[in-house]
Amino acid sequence: MSERTSWDTVRARFPAHVPVAIVGGGQAGLSLSWYLRRDGVEHVVLERSTVCHEWTDARWDSFCLVTPNWQCRLPGWPYRGADPDGFMVKAEIVEYLRGFVASFDPPVLEGTAVERLGPGPDGGFVLTTSAGTLTADHVVLATGGYARPVVPGWAGQLPDAVVQLSAAEYRNADRLPPGEVLVVGTGQSGAQIAEDLHLAGRTVHLAVGRAPRIARAYRGRDVVAWLADLGHYDMPIDEHRDGAAARVGTNHYVTGRDGGRDIDLRAFARDGMHLYGALTGLRGTTLTFAGDLAANLDNADRVNDNALDLVDRHIAAAGIDVPTEPRYVPVWAPGPDHPTTLDAGRIAAVVWCIGFSSDWSWVHLPAFDGRGYPTHTRGVTSVPGLSVLGLPWLHTWGSGRFSGIARDAEHLAGHLGRQLASGAASGLDRELALASAAAPTAG
Repeated sequence: MSERTSWDTVRARFPAHVPVAIVGGGQAGLSLSWYLRRDGVEHVVLERSTVCHEWTDARWDSFCLVTPNWQCRLPGWPYRGADPDGFMVKAEIVEYLRGFVASFDPPVLEGTAVERLGPGPDGGFVLTTSAGTLTADHVVLATGGYARPVVPGWAGQLPDAVVQLSAAEYRNADRLPPGEVLVVGTGQSGAQIAEDLHLAGRTVHLAVGRAPRIARAYRGRDVVAWLADLGHYDMPIDEHRDGAAARVGTNHYVTGRDGGRDIDLRAFARDGMHLYGALTGLRGTTLTFAGDLAANLDNADRVNDNALDLVDRHIAAAGIDVPTEPRYVPVWAPGPDHPTTLDAGRIAAVVWCIGFSSDWSWVHLPAFDGRGYPTHTRGVTSVPGLSVLGLPWLHTWGSGRFSGIARDAEHLAGHLGRQLASGAASGLDRELALASAAAPTAG
């Protein structure tokens, strides 16, 4: 049987069995598919929607990468555009991914949602999907860690007139009702959405959490380039000073918008944005905030300074001849009587940007710890035959980014190849052999 026949057969009909089933057709699942195709390993990618839907359907209109284009290094498909130091916008990211898909024609079954994953009666796994049931010797969960937006339980008590949406549902300022907007959270999504609304002329209230910030550029280079030279994107999780706790940390806020710049929440406040501390709850119709705004802003500045200290030490140790640069000087600070409440009647909408959680409710296997996180080593879980891919800090800081996915996928493909090296006929091979044997012969 030729390789071409194998892939075409997967797409032509729903297979009863495959050696490897990849759940999720985003950049992680597709990267693994690239390596499995290269190595001649039969597999199928099960995607509940379309291969680019997370980028087309779950990003706001002005979305762009926060890491430079040169860090986009999917397998066999590095960024080849004219602006390696720029930041692809939403449409360019989709075009990049579609080009990657077209470059190797993966065996993807789109519109196929996996509803249940459990153990097989004779080993392996059973996947119940919207298109039928199949078995697999190995299953890779590549659905990512951002399945469900985090929203406080009391959110339903806000006035009915207040429109509520998550970062994944926000598109632009014009899609929100007229009036003031509360953005909750200052990770990458919250800070960038607050800026988007601010630039559109909306009155924005921003609940500021403990998210750190990072400068866009320092001493003549993008800070990402300096950090890459320092090996930060290649640092394994077990070498991180915070250990596994780094997996639940919040990313530094910065933006690639308009060629890239800092996000300065203090400057937003100086220019009319209303900042508060962390949102703590709702008392009647009054939103309440912690009195930690000054501490949170100071902490973000401190994290940035610490990163730039590392860059300075690297430059000095390597004898690199670049100009010095003054450090950031705060342009605004909250006073001692800064507000800690907000009348919910003032706001027309809330955009929740306090994170996402994984959804493994459909996985009926003992592969998770007490927090619901899969127990794994470089993606290989404690359940034989079950792996995960595409999670933040799966192995390194780059694991959840375009820069590190290929390395993780190649490592996992090697593991799967070794597991399948017994040379036994795959289920798909067996199906084709049985179908051939049952077919009437000419004569």
